[in-house]
Amino acid sequence: MGRRAEVSQILVLAQLAAAVLVIGWLGTRVPHWVSPGMLVLPVVVGGFRLRPRPLLALCAVVAAALVVLARSWDGPKVADVAVVTATALVVLGTAARRARAGWLGARGESMLFDLRDRLWTQGEMPRLPAEWQAEVVTRPARGEAFGGDFLVATRAGRTLEVVLVDVSGKGSDAGIRALQLSGAFGGLLGSLPPERFLPAANEYLLRQEWEEGFATAAHLSLDLHTGDYRVWTAGHPPCVQFVAGSGRWQVTAAEGPLLGVLGDAEYASATGRLARGDAILLYTDGLIEVPGRDLAWGIDRLLGEAERLVTRGFRHGARKLIDAVAHDVADDRALVLIWRT
Repeated sequence: MGRRAEVSQILVLAQLAAAVLVIGWLGTRVPHWVSPGMLVLPVVVGGFRLRPRPLLALCAVVAAALVVLARSWDGPKVADVAVVTATALVVLGTAARRARAGWLGARGESMLFDLRDRLWTQGEMPRLPAEWQAEVVTRPARGEAFGGDFLVATRAGRTLEVVLVDVSGKGSDAGIRALQLSGAFGGLLGSLPPERFLPAANEYLLRQEWEEGFATAAHLSLDLHTGDYRVWTAGHPPCVQFVAGSGRWQVTAAEGPLLGVLGDAEYASATGRLARGDAILLYTDGLIEVPGRDLAWGIDRLLGEAERLVTRGFRHGARKLIDAVAHDVADDRALVLIWRT
């Protein structure tokens, strides 16, 4: 941090500490007009303006003010203390995460949303022929601006390639890695034969040498003329296909190791065909992981909800599926639904 930024932090800290002292003094003089809960205000402002160390100092001043108020004849209510304490803990935790990412305050929040928008833009599905429809829904873990699940897709003539990736971790920390990987994977996709994509992505992750450097992925290569497809997975949940002829969903199993773990990894493909009325689902484990249950149970649950789409139609089906099976979970979630009319 430069000298000018350091001075700015000291000035902001001094102003907020003075505000805390004023609130504390007024709380002892006119307690019926000034509630100790007002100490939340400088804490929240500090969360936007201060780095973790000066923010911690501000919280110490707030704690001292609460102690003084507790000794007054009409000390703070337990509820006020609880609210101020909880707010301080949340603000400190958020500031620590921003500092690890190199973001400061409101400017950092703006950068965060810019990065999120860029990740979403890179994950847009290319224009498809009239007989094909596709939907993509990604939702980060609770309380985060963006997460570690992302999509890259490209179309070259009659071939559509889609890769759904789940980066290790969750929330903003995983989102930072996801942004870097989405750019790299987007450059690889379409520039290599489909069967070479996952091996190349694996080598890229190995070169990064991240502490949490692994990811899972599902790669779909679809011929938009014939409906023939190949799918590869790297430690990722299997794709599932709806076959209109039988009226049933079936698993398209392809196996391969996690990305970023083993050198010279090999990835076998599975094949299939999407006829008119058929559909295929790619999804991340946030939709099927349930505490105390295995993944097979989660897949069955997902397919049970997917059965409802058969009679209602696939339009808006991606959102409906996530709302049904993973509306509010502590993990990133993403789902890709492609169907042929």
